[in-house]
Amino acid sequence: MPNSEAIKGNWNEMKGKLKQKFADLTDDDLLFEEEKEDVMWGKLQQKIREDRERN
Repeated sequence: MPNSEAIKGNWNEMKGKLKQKFADLTDDDLLFEEEKEDVMWGKLQQKIREDRERN
């Protein structure tokens, strides 16, 4: 899992790429808040796993 500093610098670009690849992701799923990265990663992992299971 990337650290906060690595994410912060390029987050908007990364967000766009994730939304293109995984259409089910919402802005709430991709909300980056310092000190709450684990919550965001958990949501992402769950949505990505669901997407892969469907396809």
